[in-house]
Amino acid sequence: MSLAEGQAPLAVIVGCADSRVAPELIFDQGIGDLFVVRIAGNVVSGAGPTVKGSIEYAVAELGARLIMVLGHTGCGACKAAIEHIEANDSLPGTIGALIDPIRPVVKTVAGQPGNELENVIKANVREGVKRLEGLDPILSRLVNSGELKVIGGLYQLGTGKVEMVG
Repeated sequence: MSLAEGQAPLAVIVGCADSRVAPELIFDQGIGDLFVVRIAGNVVSGAGPTVKGSIEYAVAELGARLIMVLGHTGCGACKAAIEHIEANDSLPGTIGALIDPIRPVVKTVAGQPGNELENVIKANVREGVKRLEGLDPILSRLVNSGELKVIGGLYQLGTGKVEMVG
């Protein structure tokens, strides 16, 4: 099948909109191999029907059987969530609404050992995986039957490597 006639991506990547994080390049994949949904902070919780519907479309209509929520080191959305909780201030426009789903994640990792930003980034990936695994009716059914796998990854900007986030 030529790509002009249709697509059958191997996987869905829910990644950050950060210009340094290009899933096709990171995973050395060609046109048509990945169905990429990008949103700042790779936010799944509170992302709304356009993001979740895009992911469901890739699974239900295109047959993708792997979803990766891909975070990255130095994530600006996660950093903003941390900074603006600490400052107890608001962000202009709809930027605040964008990072609002990350704020609970910041609170869940508060006081944990290690780098706070890295802890938030990884916890945000895990939260995205959990939300997608339970997304009814399409994804949860396929996850429960073993037909769909949802995993988390962390792209290291400095090395170009992806580590799994469990």
